[in-house]
Amino acid sequence: MWKGMKLRAKSDEEAVDYFPPSPRKDWSIGLMKLVSVLVIFMGGIVLGLSLSANFTRYYNSQTELFFPTKLYVSNCDKDSSSIRSFIEQTHLMHGMTDEELFWRASLVPKMEEYPFERVPKVAFLFLTRGPLPFAPLWERFFRGHKGLYSIYVHALPDYKLDVTENSVFYGRQIPSEEVSWGSVTLVDAEKRLLANALLDFSNERFVLLSESCIPVYNFPTVYEYLLNSAHSFVESYDEDSPQGRGRYSQHMAPLIQHYQWRKGSEWFELNRELAVTIIADYKYYSMFSKYCRPSCYPDEHYIPTYLYMFYGGLNANRSVTWVDWSRGGPHPARYGDPNITVDFIQSIRNNGAFCMYNSKPTSICFLFARKFAPSALSSLLNMSVAVMGF
Repeated sequence: MWKGMKLRAKSDEEAVDYFPPSPRKDWSIGLMKLVSVLVIFMGGIVLGLSLSANFTRYYNSQTELFFPTKLYVSNCDKDSSSIRSFIEQTHLMHGMTDEELFWRASLVPKMEEYPFERVPKVAFLFLTRGPLPFAPLWERFFRGHKGLYSIYVHALPDYKLDVTENSVFYGRQIPSEEVSWGSVTLVDAEKRLLANALLDFSNERFVLLSESCIPVYNFPTVYEYLLNSAHSFVESYDEDSPQGRGRYSQHMAPLIQHYQWRKGSEWFELNRELAVTIIADYKYYSMFSKYCRPSCYPDEHYIPTYLYMFYGGLNANRSVTWVDWSRGGPHPARYGDPNITVDFIQSIRNNGAFCMYNSKPTSICFLFARKFAPSALSSLLNMSVAVMGF
């Protein structure tokens, strides 16, 4: 047995020895393995680089879409990226629609403190069809008071105000729309002026004027009068006549009741709080737009009625713009050169009318006056220093 086993063992050993390992074959196999590994490794590198490049291009394209490099790099040192560009307008022209403009203008900061030195300004809103014949008089009025006022001009869309670059009116036109007398487009123009002025966070008081308006006091008097007033100045009264209550439409009920209907002069003065509120209103404005049609004159009723309904306590219920309606008719009296005398201007400045200022009687009721013809300019310039103080 042992002998057989020994023979098998020997036979097995011989069989194993019959196929001795070949060094050349082993080397070839090893080389092939090495080449395969290198091919796979290089293929992985190529694939990885390709995927990485595609991902980088995609990532960069998406990043550029939402965070444009050129925009941030090129403007990072410019004024457009500072808070000043948000709180104060340098250029008045823009591409916003009225809807976009009113939304933007109605934004109100919640923080009471301003992150900049705020000097309150009076915004002078000129609603005109064309030229400003009394621009030279207003130039005198504003002279020396830069930083305390802002000017905005709403003219016909295709009209360009013809003034020099040194004029306070230069570059002060806002994007405008066509306006028709007696229609809601007048209210639209008023709101457009208010909204553009509200974009400047330093504007605190807003006064509406026409091309036939003049100032009857100097700038310091007007500025202090308006800035220190606890009330806005909007004429709002109940008139039991066809020109008053007779213009009310029953279609406005129940949102606006007949007893709430009010009338007043178009030439208002508002503080910032009320200006924002009027710009933000669409609910009541839409009633006037729909039902205050020709022979209603929404510019005489919308703001007086709206303020009476909700903000009567903030309104002095009078205008600071003098107008002469004594001659009757749909338009006030117009004054030209023959009418301009020292006594006439003094009678507007101190006309003996009873009015209240911050709940106390005052002799200064009117700061502005209308309606003046262009021919009055020369006489007004001659007496502005002696009579009006500018």
